[in-house]
Amino acid sequence: MTARSAHDRRHDHLSGGTAPVPGTAGHGHRHGDGDPLPPPRAALAPATWREVAHLLTDFPLGVLAFAVLTVWLVAGIGLSVTVVGLPLLAVGLMVCRQYGKLERARARCLLGVRVDEPSPLHTAGNGFFTWLWLRLKDPVGWRHALYAFIRLPWSILTFPLTIVTLLLLWPALPWIARGLTNVDRMMVRGLLSPSDELERRIAELKTDRATVSDTAAADLRRIERDLHDGAQARLVALAMGLGLAKEKLLEDPDAAAQMVDEAHGEVKLALQELRDLARGIHPAILTDRG
Repeated sequence: MTARSAHDRRHDHLSGGTAPVPGTAGHGHRHGDGDPLPPPRAALAPATWREVAHLLTDFPLGVLAFAVLTVWLVAGIGLSVTVVGLPLLAVGLMVCRQYGKLERARARCLLGVRVDEPSPLHTAGNGFFTWLWLRLKDPVGWRHALYAFIRLPWSILTFPLTIVTLLLLWPALPWIARGLTNVDRMMVRGLLSPSDELERRIAELKTDRATVSDTAAADLRRIERDLHDGAQARLVALAMGLGLAKEKLLEDPDAAAQMVDEAHGEVKLALQELRDLARGIHPAILTDRG
């Protein structure tokens, strides 16, 4: 063993290192100064940031909606004894429907909650009081108003909690944001969704009943017009012709016989028109095929 090799072993022992294995220099498991750094990763997923954005915007939007809703209800109920109060409530419920539409869009964009739009109220062709009554008892509008009332106290709780989590507890932010927004998801599905199946079916039946009533009224007017212009006119002409034939029966039997023959033809035409009218009221295909 030479002096040089002893010095090398002593240097390696003091430095805690080992001699590099030939052919493996620069390929150890520890990252050196020249090794490439791992690619950067996002601290939080985009879905978490969208949930945080929803929680942070809940409070200002909730305050605005609550203030407008309170003024609307106080004014509408206070003025309900006048001609202005009830229409004001009806218009406010229409605005609540639009508010619910905006909230559904916000929940769809930030929370990934897709809720179908409720069916519109069918008030066309009705009078003002019918329109007013249907608006005042609109369950969709009242549920949207209830959503605005409930959402404000909930946002008062979630807004500072989200701020504190962002500043101090940010490692737990994904779990806290998901838990809080799950409550928002339940409120959206429960209060901003369409009516239940029974309510929707009742609305459809009301619409169908109005359609059937309009169709029946149109059929009655058609039958009245056909009777007046068709069979009734022929029967009047028949009665007049028979009256003239009766007067001429003794004076001019041949002319009376001709008039009776014409009256017989009018009777046949009148009967044919009545058959056609009856067939239009109850078509034969209904009897044949049920």
